[in-house]
Amino acid sequence: MLSAGLPTSAVMIGCGRWSEDQRLTESNNNAGSNTIERYRIVEGIGIYFVTFTIVEWMPVFIEEATCKIITESLNFSINNKRLGVNAYVIMPNHMHAIVFDKDFDNARLKHTLDDLRKFTGRQLLDYADANLPNPFGQTFRENAKEDRQRKFWQSTQHPEGIFTERFYRQKFNYIHLNPVRKGLVRSAVDWRFSSAGYWLGPDVGQESNVKREHDVWRGSPDPRSTHPDLRHLPNDVELSAIGWE
Repeated sequence: MLSAGLPTSAVMIGCGRWSEDQRLTESNNNAGSNTIERYRIVEGIGIYFVTFTIVEWMPVFIEEATCKIITESLNFSINNKRLGVNAYVIMPNHMHAIVFDKDFDNARLKHTLDDLRKFTGRQLLDYADANLPNPFGQTFRENAKEDRQRKFWQSTQHPEGIFTERFYRQKFNYIHLNPVRKGLVRSAVDWRFSSAGYWLGPDVGQESNVKREHDVWRGSPDPRSTHPDLRHLPNDVELSAIGWE
């Protein structure tokens, strides 16, 4: 397993079990989609697995520039809006992340994610118009609703509350193995825009492209200060540990 050896004493702060009455449903409102949004950010659950997907699954994240729009926006939210990012992966047409508000303010977390999607959507739409083939821009316009001219992200964020160590491990591994399952790389640590290089790299002699913050749960030091192989690595997203890595 990728996340072996997790401390049994780890405690998930601010999280509660997801009850049936909290599995609220609403229409996804994606053009041509019958998908139902089954999850929302609610009080009592502090950490979430979220998914952002491009309309019609268009492969926009095939260049460093488009991926950087995501990572730079994540870092802005981390540094200015108290967003915590524990793990992430950017795939060619979607992204996954494990996120939380550093003060477990779920109302703020929802607004932070909404703002992140709006800002990155506008930036990526402009990039597509200027740099990608015409069918990309055409697809984004065809998927727009009456109140807008273009649409980049599908409507759902699919925020799944994480309330057990077992469920956390499933999502943690799912994120890092995604590029491997799709046949894009042989090893999870070889995928540039992913936290696998940080969390798994030292165990297999690989480098990382991410930076981790101080461990917000256990008070552990940043391993970059003690692990000589990590000090020189480039940084894409500032990660926060939660104690179950």
